[in-house]
Amino acid sequence: MTAFLDRLWSDEQGQDLIEYTLLMAFVALASAALFLGAGKSICGIWSISNSSLSNANTVAS
Repeated sequence: MTAFLDRLWSDEQGQDLIEYTLLMAFVALASAALFLGAGKSICGIWSISNSSLSNANTVAS
């Protein structure tokens, strides 16, 4: 049993896979945070554009 645990502890075959998975998870979380921040900006731009178009429509009528 100790020989099995020693081999399991020293085996590094899956190490690269775990590192790449953690890196990919970090990139996904960072992207999600950026998209959430950009969503507020886009909402503000949409509101300003909508009010400008509404004002232009009122003036043109």
